[in-house]
Amino acid sequence: MRKNKVAIIGTVGLPAKYGGFETLAEHLVTHLSDQYNFTIYCSKKRYKKEEQIKTYKGANLKYVPLDANGVQSIPYDTISILHAVFTSDVLLILGVAGAWILPLIRLFSNKKIIISIDGIEWKRDKWSIMAKLYLWWAEKIAVRFSHIDISDNESIQDYTALRYETLSRVIEYGADHTMRVKSTQQDFEKYSFLRTEYAVKVCRIEPENNVHLVLEAFKIQEQMTLVIVGNWTNSEYGKLLKKTYSNIENITLLDPIYNQREIDLIRGNASLYIHGHSAGGTNPSLVEAMYLGLPILAFQVSYNVTTTENKAVYFSTAKELIYQLNALSTTQKNLLKHEMKTIANRRYTWKTIAKQYGLLIQEALLIKNKNSIHSDLKTLNSSFIAENQLTHLHNNYIFYEKR
Repeated sequence: MRKNKVAIIGTVGLPAKYGGFETLAEHLVTHLSDQYNFTIYCSKKRYKKEEQIKTYKGANLKYVPLDANGVQSIPYDTISILHAVFTSDVLLILGVAGAWILPLIRLFSNKKIIISIDGIEWKRDKWSIMAKLYLWWAEKIAVRFSHIDISDNESIQDYTALRYETLSRVIEYGADHTMRVKSTQQDFEKYSFLRTEYAVKVCRIEPENNVHLVLEAFKIQEQMTLVIVGNWTNSEYGKLLKKTYSNIENITLLDPIYNQREIDLIRGNASLYIHGHSAGGTNPSLVEAMYLGLPILAFQVSYNVTTTENKAVYFSTAKELIYQLNALSTTQKNLLKHEMKTIANRRYTWKTIAKQYGLLIQEALLIKNKNSIHSDLKTLNSSFIAENQLTHLHNNYIFYEKR
């Protein structure tokens, strides 16, 4: 029996390096290659010549001679999409950078398009005004001309429903590739903070991740060590923060770590996880920390509240973070550990995520038109809607999102 061909577009490539989309692609290939023939588009600039293999876990790898991130992501995704139209049945596009070409793809081909809009990218502070305008427009094109669009968080689903009147599908990220690591003597020698009580944060060093806020809070309160792993040299923002805070006694700033054991060693042995992200959707580093069973202190935005089902501890300012750090008891930490791990086991495993993507690919192959949030509502009798409005309002406790 012929297996349908699926192209995954918008990642740096496989084997997966540091990044949420790459990890997603890795696990989709791992779990679904028996059902679909995958082609993964990879950045030739991110893999040395000897690393540019042709196949990986049954998937075909195609290399594009551009960078997958920044402004080059637009031609990178565009080239990948154009190639995939001639070779694949379904285009799974991660991100909206190449969305400008989708109207032409829909006009001249019958290939099915699934797109993950990757949070609300145009709101991120790191982009210039022109980049934000393009991403805002590209998001609109992506949602309008895809057969199915994916949100990685219920709050993003609400946003697309209100703005575009379409029913986005919520599929989050898995986290069970993380592992608990027991420290060795060699680990203690390399990272002396492993012997202490410390908080950890892993992120891109960008303003919307509130790295400055977290650093300032730990500079003021000196009782606990803070360890942050991130790309400090990629921006003036990161360089300034590293210069300002690298000599603070209870703060350790580490460059990106790509070895899975090493990053899990640092995260898994921490006492707390600090999540400062204020933009995007379900963040991979957050669900990974939850799966490791860490107590979570998260910046209070709807995405984070939704991901943690309103059971983490939240802050909005450096002052609030300091208060929460000082107020947390051992009993509360243990309760948070249990709740975060329980949520992660239920929602954030790759077997579950891959199954959802598999079903979505099957649906895309069958449908002709995109679902609207109004499609079923329009068929209901107005008296039925009126009768059930009060029932809905009286039972709104089932929604755990507070913002």
